[in-house]
Amino acid sequence: MAWTRPRRRKPVTYLLGQAVEEYPALSPEVERGRVLRITEIGEPVLHTPARTVETFSTPELARLLDDMFATMESAQGVGLAAPQVGVDLRVFVYDLTDAAGDRHVGHVVNPVLEMDLDAEPETEEEGCLSVPGAYEPLARPGRASVRGVDQHGAPVQLSGEGYLARCFIHESQHLDGTLYWDHLDADLQADALRQRDEERGRIVAERREIAIELDKTPPEYPEKPAGGR
Repeated sequence: MAWTRPRRRKPVTYLLGQAVEEYPALSPEVERGRVLRITEIGEPVLHTPARTVETFSTPELARLLDDMFATMESAQGVGLAAPQVGVDLRVFVYDLTDAAGDRHVGHVVNPVLEMDLDAEPETEEEGCLSVPGAYEPLARPGRASVRGVDQHGAPVQLSGEGYLARCFIHESQHLDGTLYWDHLDADLQADALRQRDEERGRIVAERREIAIELDKTPPEYPEKPAGGR
């Protein structure tokens, strides 16, 4: 007996929301960028609204994006906001693979977040590179979009569901000085800090090892969390 086997779908890579034929495993920004220290919960830059970017196509903005991608890669993250590298500007980067196997890569400058509050909320374990090693269940809207511009000032409009939507929400809220930790109740906040205290040393060591593997100079982290919590 013969039958037709379903054709396997080839995963797609979306760069700033647009499908591309080829894209390297390591983004070009990672190759160019420096690995910076990731700020930690309690540091003022993480808890203060970031400034709007007003000047585009500058070497400084391009360098920031390169450094953010390299830092995100060394920390095995899927998203990173500028305050997480100590820069109070409204910029985030992302590089993640969704449930369908599609990769989403890009950056957004001056993002405006729009959460679909009519979408079914989804509760998933969520973490943050600024609270290393801690994961807690958090309900988020299942759909969200961001609109802003790229580093040259060209319009950007991105929409996502599930994991991608969670990433857009998480990173956009960083730029308002809000961490996922702020959405947790007191017991979960305490548990997140407990996990952080247990895992931080191992994670900082991993970040150092990956930076060296990337042929980058690893940043120095203090022995205890810089934020004092």
